[in-house]
Amino acid sequence: MSSFEIDEDLVRSLVHEQHPDLAGLDLCEVAGGWDNQLWRLGDELAVRMPRTERAPSLLRKEHRWLPALAPRLPLPVPTPLRIGEPSARFPRPWTIATWVPGEPADRAPISNDSAADTLAGFLEALHVKAPAHAPVSQDRGVPLTTLSDGFERGLEEVASGGDAADLRDVRDVRDVWDEAVAAPDWEDSPVWLHGDLHPANVVVSDGALAGVVDFGDMCAGDPAVDLAAAWVLLPAGAAARFFDAYAYADEAMIRRARGLAAAKSLFLILMGRAGERGLPGGKPTWGPAGRAALDRVLASI
Repeated sequence: MSSFEIDEDLVRSLVHEQHPDLAGLDLCEVAGGWDNQLWRLGDELAVRMPRTERAPSLLRKEHRWLPALAPRLPLPVPTPLRIGEPSARFPRPWTIATWVPGEPADRAPISNDSAADTLAGFLEALHVKAPAHAPVSQDRGVPLTTLSDGFERGLEEVASGGDAADLRDVRDVRDVWDEAVAAPDWEDSPVWLHGDLHPANVVVSDGALAGVVDFGDMCAGDPAVDLAAAWVLLPAGAAARFFDAYAYADEAMIRRARGLAAAKSLFLILMGRAGERGLPGGKPTWGPAGRAALDRVLASI
């Protein structure tokens, strides 16, 4: 995490210096965020201040690509509008984007079954063929064999925690992953991906999916990484409805998506455990979300 202290005086002064037409708007810090610290600016805008080493490159990637994708997406997303350049006061780029109203799903889980149709429609609109020069990732939208070592480390770390609530059956979880790895790889053209759909990266209103945020990991590749959200985000039993609504999923894609959902669940559990122990970067609200997601994965096999 960043050693820079990002406080209200700093953010306000940066807005005043580089975007003075917005300087009169109210400014309020928003809890949450991983790579970026979030500040609400007025009623319709948000300032995103990078606080990890990788964050500046992710913000510039969003600023480059997301404005072109956002108009055809059927849910609100934080569309970048302005860029803040590095300066003596703050030596990293930062952005001003549209504000997406709602409560993060790690604090207010999705409970409305109609979210399956909403999510499917959003991903169908997003998952179009990406241009040849679109960004790619080393760990998102890639063949699952390249991720097996990381999955095994996560599984062992969760299992070694000694909390029976965190993991019901190591063998079942490993079987889900093995079946996913054995499924045929994605062989079609790479499509646009969000890349990091988990409860802190979507917002909810009255139990319904109301927006998708944090496109820092957007890239081109295998859509199975986003389809894992059928178990990571949706309420129990909604995955079948989701895959009925999402027109392009075959059995191999569903198997890959289920394995990636198991992997994401383990990550959420570990981040939640770190938060419960007060460790830097830990997220206490992610643990329950990860445990619930893993239960949904195992119930589907």
